[in-house]
Amino acid sequence: MSEIEPSPGALRDPEHRVSPKARQLWLLESLIGFVLFVGGAVLVSRWVGGSGWAWVPDWLSGQSWLLPAGVAVVMAPFLVAEPFVRYAVHRWELSDDVVYARSGFLTREWVFVPVSRIQTVDKAQGWLERLLGLATLEIRTASHAGSSSIKGLDYRVAAGLADRLAHRAEQLRDDAT
Repeated sequence: MSEIEPSPGALRDPEHRVSPKARQLWLLESLIGFVLFVGGAVLVSRWVGGSGWAWVPDWLSGQSWLLPAGVAVVMAPFLVAEPFVRYAVHRWELSDDVVYARSGFLTREWVFVPVSRIQTVDKAQGWLERLLGLATLEIRTASHAGSSSIKGLDYRVAAGLADRLAHRAEQLRDDAT
């Protein structure tokens, strides 16, 4: 049984960062999630506290503010840290024959997509992305595992990259499936 020897160095970072405005996007998304979760906790606490359910402990029904406060305390670090950690991690690079992207917040994902295997390249913009002039580049291959998306790109960078990828993929296309 043979073992694969690890390479001498760590996997290097892709060359390009996403747009600095991506931090604002991720902060807004986190803030919306925070408001929805804390608001939902407020509604649940009022419902439980006002109904006098027999299975709810007396200390909790009398202090229903504890549920939204607990949710806010648990979610606050994510609200503060997520945009900056994601910005530090999200990177991309296009070489002659491969797209290399790294992403993640709680988990990291490194994706290498051979340009010759690319079937479609799409740009997508949600309403918050459109507001900030950002876009997501979606690169699809026949294999789901080989597909990738790069979030937080400036719209013009995403459009130019999509155009370059489409032309380069056409040049490198081979007959293998």
